[in-house]
Formats: sequence, structure tokens, C-alpha cells
Amino acid sequence: MTNKMVIILPVTILSAILLLRTGQNSKINGDAVIAMISVGALAFGYLLMNIFSTSSNLSGDVCSTLFGSTSILTLTKKEVWLCIILSVVVLIIFIMFYNRIFAVTFDENFANACGTETKNYNLLIAVVVAVIIVLAMNLVGSLLISALVIFPALSAMRVFGNFKSVTICSAVISVICALSGILIAILAGTPVGSTIVAADVVTFIMFCIMEKYLKINI
Repeated sequence: MTNKMVIILPVTILSAILLLRTGQNSKINGDAVIAMISVGALAFGYLLMNIFSTSSNLSGDVCSTLFGSTSILTLTKKEVWLCIILSVVVLIIFIMFYNRIFAVTFDENFANACGTETKNYNLLIAVVVAVIIVLAMNLVGSLLISALVIFPALSAMRVFGNFKSVTICSAVISVICALSGILIAILAGTPVGSTIVAADVVTFIMFCIMEKYLKINI
């Protein structure tokens, strides 16, 4: 595990938990909480990078942190193996708790009435999302990471109307866009993160066009 991962992973998980707990506070609006934590994290992160920087190219480090690596080749073997292991863990967790995750995300009040510990599963979802963000951060950066989470799901929802179908389709879209983006980035010499996100955007536009002619309720 790299030194960066040792710091980034727990900090991101703690931020996700803080965001979840604070968002449940009726005194603070959820959007306001997101703005507070995201802007505050960026400010403190940049401040710490300036104070404890060991690199002579601080601007390059900041750029790679915000927008990801310029090349797939900058990833180390440890980072690749860490991504593989954590990806498998996330997949296992999702499969094991699929029904409960579905219940909590579809109708939290109903799930709570049925005896499901919604707070615990919301916490589980927050931790899983945090891990996914950390895994992809090296490639696409902290500013573009949300696109990898949002666009595939939105694209799938344009065509499919079932939770399971949307989940499977969004996963397939994510993999295809990631592989396509990496391949194009290698061949064209473009930044990996931006290329992957661009592929996601193009896919979303394609699915929006498909929505006019095709809507599958399975």
C-alpha cells in the first residue's frame, strides 16, 4: 500500500461518514454540507501540500490530484493490486447485501419500518462509495471522480426502469468507458482521467438519444 493510500483512504471514509451524519441533521441542508466539506477539504489539502511538500513540482502534484494522472503508466504495481483487491471486496459486499441495499436506496422509510437497520446500511454504502472514490482518484482526480459515479447510472436510467437492470448496465458502461478511455489516452496521448470522463459523457448523450426510441422496464 502506498503512503498516499494510507492517508487518503481513511480520510475519505471519515469524510463520507461525516457527510452522512451531518446530512441527517435537519439544521444543515444536505447541499450545504457537501459544499462545506468539499471546499474545506480542498483548502486544507492544498494547505498541507504546501506545508509538507517534498516535491519540487508542487503545481504538477496539485494538477494530478485534482485531474488525475496524465498517463496510466504512472500507477505502480502496488496501486494496481490494491485497486484489484478493494474492487473485489466492494463487489462481494454489494452482492452479499444487495437486497438490503436495494431496500434502503429505494425506500428508506419502508425499509426502516420492516426492521432494516437503515443507518447501518447507509453507513455501509457511504464507506463503499468512499473506497470507490479513492480507487479511481489516481486516474481521474478528485474533481472528476463524481463523473465516474454519476454518469454510468444516469445513462442506464435513460433506458432501463428496473433497479437490478440499471445496476448491471451502469457497471457495464463503467467498465467499457474506462477501458475505452484508457485505450484512447494511450493511443492519443491525452490525460487518462479526462478521456474516461469524456467517454462517459458521450455515452450519456447516446443513451439520451436511445431513450426516445427505446425504454426497457426490465
